[in-house]
Amino acid sequence: MTSRGRGAVALTPAVSIAAPQNYSIGARDYEKEGPHGSVKAAGGTAHTLYYPADLKGDASAHPVLIWGNGTGATVEQYELLFTHLASWGYVVAAANTGQSGSGKEMLDGAKYLIAENSREGSVFRGRIDARRIAAAGHSQGGGGAIAAGADPLVKTVIPIMPGPQGNVNKLHGPALFVSGQADTVVPAFYVHSRFLACDQVPAVYGELKGATHFLQGDTRYRAVGALTAWLQYHLVGDQVAKGVFFGANPGLAQDDDGWSEFKRNKAANAT
Repeated sequence: MTSRGRGAVALTPAVSIAAPQNYSIGARDYEKEGPHGSVKAAGGTAHTLYYPADLKGDASAHPVLIWGNGTGATVEQYELLFTHLASWGYVVAAANTGQSGSGKEMLDGAKYLIAENSREGSVFRGRIDARRIAAAGHSQGGGGAIAAGADPLVKTVIPIMPGPQGNVNKLHGPALFVSGQADTVVPAFYVHSRFLACDQVPAVYGELKGATHFLQGDTRYRAVGALTAWLQYHLVGDQVAKGVFFGANPGLAQDDDGWSEFKRNKAANAT
């Protein structure tokens, strides 16, 4: 196990935060905006969708992220993440609920996009890759991501400061657990315990240095960058992104300014 010393998110950027500097072994490169731009649209009444602005002119099938909000939170509180991922080529289906712990609403987003992939006249027709779907969420939504991760549709999960929902032993794909060093709502030790219980799949644990449950200041950018890198490796096969988490000197383990702890389980160490 690799280790280094211990210790509802509003992901909309604060006006006083400058663009991140001092990149560490590529770990922060994924905080940069991608080349595609983004579009926001309704996905029926149950979901809000974010997708690349050039989707209509692109014949390729795109990876998908399904998302669960924290308790009582709204989709708009996480738009920094969603527009960022759309700019990287992802289609995001964010459930319009502050009660996403069952994972059902998140999975419904995946099923909606899969249906749209076959519907004549849909902007998503032929543009959704059902083999590349990830689930992520914050707080209760992080627990919902774990619950959704038991479904065969979901290839990988990213629970951010997750609640108690879902069973980590039912996950069948890689998992990135993110905690906040200063989180008093879902303490880091609790997130760490969920990581430790997940030994049947490759699992990585990262503790954001100084982060509260609401990802203040630069910690939100680091969370967005880490999530993007994780998706780039597991859904796109980006080997540079792989180096952020895996190998002898993973980028997050070297980033002492941003991450107060980094661990991998046995299966992740073998990746």
